[in-house]
Amino acid sequence: MINNETSILFLGKRNDFHCKKSLTFLKKYFKNVTYYFGDWGEQLPEDIEKWKGDYIISYLSRWIVPQDLLNKCRIAAINFHPASPEYPGIGCQNFALYEDAKEYGVTCHHMDAKVDNGGIIAVKRFPILPDDNVDSLLQRTYDFQLVLFYEVLGKIIHGNPMPVSAENWTRKPFTRFEFNSLSLITSAMTKQEIDKRVRATSYKNFQPIIEIHSHIFELKTIENKLKNN
Repeated sequence: MINNETSILFLGKRNDFHCKKSLTFLKKYFKNVTYYFGDWGEQLPEDIEKWKGDYIISYLSRWIVPQDLLNKCRIAAINFHPASPEYPGIGCQNFALYEDAKEYGVTCHHMDAKVDNGGIIAVKRFPILPDDNVDSLLQRTYDFQLVLFYEVLGKIIHGNPMPVSAENWTRKPFTRFEFNSLSLITSAMTKQEIDKRVRATSYKNFQPIIEIHSHIFELKTIENKLKNN
């Protein structure tokens, strides 16, 4: 079983249900848990530099953990990535839907200085359904990721060695530029291509951007228009 003195730094997404569940689980089994929640564009808190301990756990965190902080971790720094190894980087669900992938998943991996690059610890996969959109795929992804979190932390709690997966990352991480390009619709595209991009990038208030003769328009579906009126 774990040592009661084991120390953990937990980094998560602000106001996220699954992050709160993960933190509650950690606090139940570990006495020494330091945690920070953040959002896109926020800087790491300054006092985080004082931390030294055994494990760093990044769970839907918006921060890239710098190497000097990783160096302060005595045992392992791990990240739970909301995608399978075929989809590192950002916009993972979007690219999976665009490519009409039949399978998706979640990945736990060691962290290093590069994003979604460290050795893979464990992967959990599930099918993408024909009527999935960004919202439905995201919700199922977050549920599977929480299960993977429980499984990996269960190993740590019982003092078992960290799992080692035979899987590897299959490509370089998707970039913000690639995601923005996927969200762009032009008049030169076929209906099939437009439909693929709408499915892959429409999410709540976020909609693809239309470019016509160098003019930019935001796509508004009839459903969204009715909701806003």
